[in-house]
Amino acid sequence: MSDLVTLYVPLESTALSLGADELVLALLEEATSRDQDVEIIRNGSWGMSWLEPLVEVVTEAGRVAYGNVTVDDVAGLFEAGFLKGGDHGLCQGLTADIPYLKSQDRLTFARCGLIDALSLEDYQANGGFAGLEKALEMTAEQIVTQVTDSGLRGRGGAAFPTGIKWNTVLGAQSDQKYICCNADEGDSGTFADRLLMEGDPYCLIEGMIIAGLAVGATEGLIYLRSEYPLCKDILAEALIMARTAGWLGPDIKGSGKAFDIEVRLGAGSYVCGEETAMLNSLEGKRGMVRAKPPLPALEGLFGKPTVVNNVLSLASVPIIMAKGADFYHNYGDRRSRGTIAFQLAGNIARGGLVEKAFGVSLGELIDGYGGGTLTNSPIKAVQVGGPLGAYLTPDDFSLPMDYEAFSDVGAVLGHGGIVVFDETVDMMAQAKFAFDFCALESCGKCTPCRIGSVRGSELIAKIQGGENLQGNLDLVKDLCDVMENSSLCAMGGMTPIPVLSALKHWPNDFKVTK
Repeated sequence: MSDLVTLYVPLESTALSLGADELVLALLEEATSRDQDVEIIRNGSWGMSWLEPLVEVVTEAGRVAYGNVTVDDVAGLFEAGFLKGGDHGLCQGLTADIPYLKSQDRLTFARCGLIDALSLEDYQANGGFAGLEKALEMTAEQIVTQVTDSGLRGRGGAAFPTGIKWNTVLGAQSDQKYICCNADEGDSGTFADRLLMEGDPYCLIEGMIIAGLAVGATEGLIYLRSEYPLCKDILAEALIMARTAGWLGPDIKGSGKAFDIEVRLGAGSYVCGEETAMLNSLEGKRGMVRAKPPLPALEGLFGKPTVVNNVLSLASVPIIMAKGADFYHNYGDRRSRGTIAFQLAGNIARGGLVEKAFGVSLGELIDGYGGGTLTNSPIKAVQVGGPLGAYLTPDDFSLPMDYEAFSDVGAVLGHGGIVVFDETVDMMAQAKFAFDFCALESCGKCTPCRIGSVRGSELIAKIQGGENLQGNLDLVKDLCDVMENSSLCAMGGMTPIPVLSALKHWPNDFKVTK
C-alpha cells in the first residue's frame, strides 16, 4: 500500500443532503481499487454551503479543498492526483486561502470544519477547554465581570447584555439554578446554531459549564428543535464523552464544582424560541408566552433563577474566558462588540455562513461574500433577522451590520439571517406571508397576535383582489400599530415590521390593477 493520506469530508446536514455519505463510500472504494491507503475524517462544515460536499486532502502544503464533489467526480479526481493536491476543475486551492473563508473573523466558529467534531483531543489541541480551565480558578463574580466587560450581547435577537443577565441570576438566592440553552433555531435562512452543534459541540458544552460556574447553577438543559436529528445524536455522544472525561458531572476535573447537561427536544413550535414559552415547554406545559415580570432570571424554569441564552451566546463565552474580555471587545463597533455569524440564504450565488466583527456592511456580505443573486438578476429586497425582520433595499447596502444601525432604520439584526430576493419577488405577497406566518405560529395567548394576524392576512387578500385599496391599506397600518404596541411578546409585536417595510419601499406592489 502507498503512504497513508488523510481526507476530510463533512458530517453535516447540508453536505449529507448533497450526498456526502455516498461520496465517502465512493472515495474508499476508488482508493482500494488503486491500492491507495486513505483515512477519512468526518469533520464539521466550514460554512461554505455553496461548495458542499467539500473534500479536503491533507498535503505537505496544507489542506487542499475540492468543492461540489459528487460520486461521479471521484475517478477523475484520482486520475488528476488529488491525493497529492493535484489540479482539477473542482480544486479550490488551500482551504485556508479560499477568499470566502480567509477574510472572516473566525472566533466562535474557529474550529468548525477544522476538527473531528467529536474528538476531545482535537478540541483541546485547538484551544478547547482553555476558557473553562481558567474559569475553574476564578470566583463566580470574576467570571461574570469578564463576560460583562467583553460586551457580549445575546445573539438570539433581543441583544440583551449577557453579563447583566448572568449577574442577576448570580445575585438571586435559591437552592437550585438552571442554565437553559435555546437551540430552537427557527428563523428562515438561519443555520448557524446547527453548524456549531454539528461541527463543534464541545464549544457549546464548555460555554454552558462556564455559565453554570458563573451563576451557581448545577444543571443545564439544551432545548433543541426536533428538526435537527443529527444535532441530537452528536450532542448526545459529545455529552457522554465529556462526562466520561470528567468535564461534566459532580466533580469537574477534581474542582469540587458540579454541572451536568441534558438535551430536550422541542415540538416544532416557532414561538418556543421566545424564552418564557420555551421554559413552559421544558416544564411539560403548552408552549405559551408568560407575562413578565417575573423575569426568568429570577423565576424561570420550575420557578427557579434561570439563565436563558441561545447557542451562539453561550458558544462565544469560551474564547472570552480563554483570551480575555479586552480581546473580544476589540472586535466590533459602538455597543455591538465581538463577532456575529451572518447566514446568507435565499437567491444567493454563494450561500453559507460568514463570521465577521460587527460593522461590516450589508453590501459587503451580499456582494462580496455572497456574489449577488444565483439567478444573476438584480436584487429587489433583502430580509434580515428572520421572518419578522424588515425588508431592506439595495439602497441600504451601506448599512453597517450592528444593533444600533439597524435599530436606527427600524430594522432588526436578530440571529443574523440574511435572505435575498431578486426582482421577481412580489412584496405584497411577502407582506401577506408575514401575517400568515404569525397566524400559524402564534401561541394564541394574546388577542392582538392571535386575531390581528388573521385579520391582517384577510386585509391583504382583499387588496390583492382589488377591493377598496386605500381603505384596506389604512386598516393594515392601523392593525400593525395595535399589534406592535399591544402584543404580549415579539411574535405579534414584530410581525408589522416586514409588512410596513414592504409598504414603505415597494408601494407600487400594492397598487392592484384589475
